[in-house]
Order: sequence, then structure tokens, then C-alpha cells
Amino acid sequence: MSNKVPQIRFNGYSDDWEQRKLGEMAKEFKSGISLKAEYIYKFGKYPVYGGNGVRGYTNTYNHDGDFALIGRQGALSGNMNFSVGKAYFTEHAVAVKANDKNDTKFLFYLMTKLKLGKWVTQSAQPGLAVGTVVSIKVLVPNKNEQIKIANLFNDIDSTIALHQRKLDLLKEQKKGYLQKMFPKNGAKVPELRFAGFADDWEERKLQEVLRERNNQQPQSMEYPLVSFTVENGVTPKTDRYEREQLVVGDKSSKKYKVTVLNDIVYNPANLKFGAISRNKYGNAVFSPIYITFLVNNDVTTPEFIEMFVTRNDFIKRALKYQQGTVYERQSVSPTDLLAMNVYLPGKSEQEKIGSFFQQLDETIALHQRKLDLLKEQKKGFLQNMFV
Repeated sequence: MSNKVPQIRFNGYSDDWEQRKLGEMAKEFKSGISLKAEYIYKFGKYPVYGGNGVRGYTNTYNHDGDFALIGRQGALSGNMNFSVGKAYFTEHAVAVKANDKNDTKFLFYLMTKLKLGKWVTQSAQPGLAVGTVVSIKVLVPNKNEQIKIANLFNDIDSTIALHQRKLDLLKEQKKGYLQKMFPKNGAKVPELRFAGFADDWEERKLQEVLRERNNQQPQSMEYPLVSFTVENGVTPKTDRYEREQLVVGDKSSKKYKVTVLNDIVYNPANLKFGAISRNKYGNAVFSPIYITFLVNNDVTTPEFIEMFVTRNDFIKRALKYQQGTVYERQSVSPTDLLAMNVYLPGKSEQEKIGSFFQQLDETIALHQRKLDLLKEQKKGFLQNMFV
């Protein structure tokens, strides 16, 4: 195969791609015009694009049509956006419009694939020079093939956006259910309830529900060393960590804190960021800085108590017990956390609530996997449909 054609191609196209400079493909390739912050509003007639996308809205526009936009200043220099219709582009966005022999949307995807951040000049304020970008040499097909490629990626982006909206909606629905299916403001019953349940929820100390687990042991096949993050909870160590371990040497004798499947785990210093969740990974060990609780199955279920303690209003109450003078190091001790009051319904109602949220979480996870797969497919096409 010629090195002047991509690995994946539409039927009917066989000619070699031709070398061009990016600047030769465009009739406009220049920065926008500065706009004072006082003229940028939360709402308005026309979007205002800066270096990182839409900054807000204003009542005037300086461009009309389809434009590929390159962020040219700041930490995200080289990032790409696409504008359709009337909009205002500031000096931090480079507007690119293809000439008659090329397609603007194709240019957008081509520059996305190029990762223009590689050409950023490193200084106190990183920046991307227009003169540098217009001189970048690329291989491109004729306009008809450009349009076909652009349409394919546009369809993929539309599908990704649709799945993202579905995922966002599910997450918002979960937030709403968390608000309505648990008592708030001192109430003894929730606003929304399954049929057949009418009794008041019972007030208990969290220490009746959870007990701190403090045993330690070295990592092993049965108890691998894991991380605990806000985003993923108890999760395997990264490949980078594994490589570092090979360099550092044998750590098999070092002891770590044990955590078991369905424990409630939290990071005292990062509770303010939502670092509390149920261990869905399994038996493992991790840093002693984390706190892990055994769930008392006589009075609650792991799925239910997870929903209770991960709600924003519970975390907000817990943060009243933060100690420490430096914000980054302020933490909530397990003693203070376990002294907090919680409200519990009967076990059968807990099981229904826990099962409901578990199913909702599984649906959210399924949509997230679909979205991740689409994004990976797009990466693959970007890699194989350009030269």
C-alpha cells in the first residue's frame, strides 16, 4: 500500500493523497478580535468563542458560517471547536475556513487528528503561532472524498452527543431520586416511596451501622494492592504504578490496610470532593490513609447505606466536623463520622431502595461503556482514515 493513502478508505477512491500546507487549503486562517469581558453575558444572541470553546454570549457577531476554531493561547492551546452560523471569535481563537477546493469540516477533523498542541511554544503563557500552523504539511484527498470523510465523523460525533445526553439525563434522574427517596430537613419519611411502606424511618447512630476495619497485611494474589479515587472508588493500580514498582523493587513485606467487598470506604481528606463509596472491587489492600467500614448486615444492606452516605446532603453535614487549618488537609475523622445520625427504614424497604439504585447504576454504567466505545471507535477511524 502506498504511504500516500490511508488504511481505511471509501469505495471508489484510489488516487494518492496530495501534499499541501494547511494554509494553502483555507481562504481564512486568522485570529478573532478581542472583546471586553463586560460585553460577554451568560445569555445572549450569539456565542462567544475563546481559546477553550464557548465563553458566553454577546449581542454582536464577527463571523457567519462554518468555521473550524483552534485555541491559540493557554494550557489548552491547539484544542479544536467547530462553529456554525453567526458567532463572535475572540483573539484567542483562530478561525479557519476552507477555500473552494477543500471542505471546512474535513479541515476540522484533520487538525483534530494532527493534535496541534504539539506545535505550541512553551513559555510563561503557552501559545500557538498562526504562522506555524499554516506551514504544517499534510496529505489530503480531493474535495469529494474530504466531504465523505467529514460526513462520517460528523455522524459519529452526533451519535456520541446523543449518548452523552442520555447519560447526563440518567445521572440527573439519579440525583433527583436521591433527593426524593431519602428524608431531609429532619423529616422521618421521604417524599417519594415504594407502595406498601408507611412507617417512620428509625434514627440511629452511624456507628450502629458501620464498624471500622483496621487489620493490615502485605499485598498478595488474594489481596492485591489497589487505589481509591473519587471517580472510580476502589480500583486497580495504574500501569504507571506497576512500572514504578519494578524500578523501586520488592515491596512484598510492606503492610497495607485490608478492605473487603461491600465495605464502605472513604478518604478523610477528600470527603469534600465526594471520596466515599462502596467497595465493588472485592478483597484488596490499600494505603492506611483510607478508612474502610464493615457493614452491619443485621440493620442495613451495603447497597442502601452506600446511597445514604454518598448523597450530597449527608456529605455536607459530615463536613461540619472537618478539622485542620489548611483547607487541602482538612479531614473528617472516622470517630466524628460514626457519631452522626442516620435514618433507616425497615430491611425490606432498604433492599427495595438499594436494588432500585443498583439497577440505575448498572444502566448508567452500560451507557458509559457505550459512550467510551464510540469514542474509541472515533479514535481508531481518525488514526486509519487520515495519512
